Amino acid sequence: MAEKPTKEEKKEQKRSEKLESELEALQEENEKLLADVEHWKNEYYRAYADTKNLRNNLEKEHREALRYRSEGFIDELLPVLDSFYMALANEPTDPALKNYLIGFQYIYRNLVAVLENEGVTEITPEVGQKFDSSVMQAVDTVEGEDNIITKVYNKGYKLHDRIVRPANVQVSVTKKEEKVEETEPEQNEEEEKLDA
Repeated sequence: MAEKPTKEEKKEQKRSEKLESELEALQEENEKLLADVEHWKNEYYRAYADTKNLRNNLEKEHREALRYRSEGFIDELLPVLDSFYMALANEPTDPALKNYLIGFQYIYRNLVAVLENEGVTEITPEVGQKFDSSVMQAVDTVEGEDNIITKVYNKGYKLHDRIVRPANVQVSVTKKEEKVEETEPEQNEEEEKLDA
């Protein structure tokens, strides 16, 4: 016959069962906490990466803002440069005006040198050169060889790698011969037959 468990053995068995159930509950809670730790660790890394990307973008935008800070000022100064350029293009015949012209050339060269120090470069297309739409604007066309500059109206200007104003030029284009559609005479013949 099997022996009946004693009171102490029963007590010990109940305590053992209770400890096992507590151990299982603690293991489940531990797994849950480990999953939470992993989740928040990933959230931290994601937030850290987002913050770093935001900082990098802000620094890049700040550098660009500093680099192109004078773009508006330069854009307003271009008509003055154009006026200087047009005035200096004409050669005066009066000796007194020639002396003034020397002074104006000096001022113009100094102004251009200051702008070059700021990163401004002139876009100076020449007659006979191929038209480049990335730095030039065709304001007029004439018949001739395709995409050749025939006249320069205004110089263009770049600030570092950004176009402030494209050069305004006249471009030659080849004349395309108009095709006469042959369907019109056929339609006229059919209309005449219907009218008869």
